[in-house]
Amino acid sequence: MLRPQFKEIKSYEEVSKFYWYREELQKICKQLGLDSSGFKADLNHSIEEYFNGNLVRSVKSHRLTERGIHYTKSVVTTHLTLQTSLLECRFCFNQRFRDFFSEQTRIKNLRFNVDMVATARKVKETNDTTFTLGDLLDIYYGKKTYKKYDKVSLQWNKFVQDFCADPAAYLFPNKLKTTARLWKIVRESTREKVFKHELLDEFENKI
Repeated sequence: MLRPQFKEIKSYEEVSKFYWYREELQKICKQLGLDSSGFKADLNHSIEEYFNGNLVRSVKSHRLTERGIHYTKSVVTTHLTLQTSLLECRFCFNQRFRDFFSEQTRIKNLRFNVDMVATARKVKETNDTTFTLGDLLDIYYGKKTYKKYDKVSLQWNKFVQDFCADPAAYLFPNKLKTTARLWKIVRESTREKVFKHELLDEFENKI
């Protein structure tokens, strides 16, 4: 089954059967009027909530001018400490919080890890007012577990690794190009998003 256009899809369960790039999810969210910022997991969550009847919008505030109402992103002025609740400071993965964690860890240009992404999402879903920035720092260091990241976003990398590990891969002079062709077939179908040697035989004429 080939992947249909998003407008033809009727449920999130159907969305989950196919692989979507982050850029595709961003475009879909923008078309639906949903928050299109954040990581791939955040975009998937927005789309899942859309099918549940909940619209995840960007956090905005408005001010009245002579020409009408103009919308601008809200500014949160809460002073950040390790005891600050994620919900209280409206935590998101932006430069403000990256700078805060860089200061705490002494790591310049700190990168949020995938378990931090999953955890922040879970905190917001469950409205956990007790979870703090200090707790999220413990997630970064691996000192505690709250919510593990769904590794679905890493499927392409694993697909490439498994293809290259197959002895038959040495028969193809351009391994990445061949992998991409196979991946496109798998990505746009309801097949399991993993590499199997049988794919080389099944789609010999297409690679």
